[in-house]
Amino acid sequence: MQGNSNSNSNSISISKACLRKGETKDLFHVLHKVPSGDSPYVRAKHLQLVEKDPEAAIVLFWKAINEGDRVDSALKDMAIVMKQQDRAEEAIEAIKSFRNHCSKQAQESLDNVLIDLYKKCGKVEEQIELLKRKLTMIYQGEVFNGKATKTARSHGKKFQVSVKQETSRILGNLGWAYMQQSNYAAAEVVYRKAQQIDPDANKARNLGLCLIKQGQYEEARSILEDVLAGSWGSDDCKSRNRAEELIQELELQQRSEQAALGLGLVEGLDLRMEWAPFRSRRLPIFEEISQFRDQMAC
Repeated sequence: MQGNSNSNSNSISISKACLRKGETKDLFHVLHKVPSGDSPYVRAKHLQLVEKDPEAAIVLFWKAINEGDRVDSALKDMAIVMKQQDRAEEAIEAIKSFRNHCSKQAQESLDNVLIDLYKKCGKVEEQIELLKRKLTMIYQGEVFNGKATKTARSHGKKFQVSVKQETSRILGNLGWAYMQQSNYAAAEVVYRKAQQIDPDANKARNLGLCLIKQGQYEEARSILEDVLAGSWGSDDCKSRNRAEELIQELELQQRSEQAALGLGLVEGLDLRMEWAPFRSRRLPIFEEISQFRDQMAC
């Protein structure tokens, strides 16, 4: 009987040890946010997140793509790592060449990565074209795989994003791209539409800058003062600080123009017209999405 008791006790101890070992292994994957297994993709994620060896991770991501191992995730993750390694141009070509091997559900995420890569490379025209295409897809009901919301992730936290919020976000990115081209008239139109759909302090601040660049000082001041007052429901110190800087820039610009006029250095010149030449209040892309915009406004 004693022998059987010892045997049972040993078996229980071994089982508990194995359980603890399994729990530790599972806990490792949870803590490091890496998948379990031994496939090329899994090993690439381990190199990326645990061993911090991005170059080796890129090699295994390529292997995963070529072997059809979680291609959706492998292509996206590889492009992100390449961007971090200042290989953005290579990442762009990789997405363009292999995105046809990915599922339909992965295309939206790849577009978002591609937009970031275009920003990194200074490819503003390509960025604008892709953003316009995404707006057209929203108008046609092709985003979020036909759903009203999607689950997004930021800094390890999940949250829900509505079509309305996504539209405003894309418009904000489009406005910023136009600003990189110093096309402040187009950027103004875009930011106004974004604010109609889902206003926030950051886009209001950028709209204020567009107006300053076009000499529309009074409206710019009003919008920037609203940002400082927290009228957009934001406690974003960065936006408020930038709004303060822009108001100072606005005042300096006004004083400079008044001084120039007072000295007669620009006699007969209408500075406000020089800053704000005739411009269309409507861009072609919004002719296409006007119906969708009106629905969002409702």
